[in-house]
Amino acid sequence: MILSVLSSLALVSGLMVVRAKNPVHSVLFPIPVFRNTSGLLLLLGLDFFAMIFPVVHIGAIAVSFLFVVMMFHIQIAEIHEEVLRYLPVSGIIGLIFWWEMFFILDNESIPLLPTQRNTTSLRYMVYAGKVRSWTNLETLGNLLYTYYSVWFLVPSLILLVAMIGAIVLTMHRTTKVKRQDVFRRNAIDSRRTIMRGMTDLLKESSLILVRIQFVRWPSWSYRCLDTLLFSFSNDCPIPFLV
Repeated sequence: MILSVLSSLALVSGLMVVRAKNPVHSVLFPIPVFRNTSGLLLLLGLDFFAMIFPVVHIGAIAVSFLFVVMMFHIQIAEIHEEVLRYLPVSGIIGLIFWWEMFFILDNESIPLLPTQRNTTSLRYMVYAGKVRSWTNLETLGNLLYTYYSVWFLVPSLILLVAMIGAIVLTMHRTTKVKRQDVFRRNAIDSRRTIMRGMTDLLKESSLILVRIQFVRWPSWSYRCLDTLLFSFSNDCPIPFLV
């Protein structure tokens, strides 16, 4: 009864992952899927898998929240358009999956030792002393590091290639990117500011010269003022304006 309830809840939650309209709800529905699957594994006696299954998939849920919900702008209208397009493909994949499941269940009914005709000697053998009791973790480690050691190393190579590819993409620099020289820009702006201030100062000086021309001053004062303005205009690259 408990096995049926957990499997039903896992199937319904897995269906709601692809049927939910809200992307946030679609990301949250894998949580009951993993929880019910862990319960199924615990009922089957696989305590190690029941413990490690939700721990591993918590990272998948976190990545889904980060990259799917927060970084992608998903439109609901686009989701409805894509669902009808992939219905035939999903139906074919589902039929193939169910056919494989029934094929596996049918093969489990094959009797043991089909070529053994005389089974009388098997009755007098004590099998309890010949069978070693292993835990789930010991069985997994024995199979993973002996018979399937090559398949254990292949994912590590794939992860290594992905890491090197990410580093190469980060270090790649194009020469056609337009960049701004901050120091040169600041120097140009400061030079323009100084030139503008000098120009304003020279204009004010010329106005003062025009104004004092209407006042009667001694001749030596005019010569001193002209000499001062002339020397000041020669130091500045902007011509003196009168």
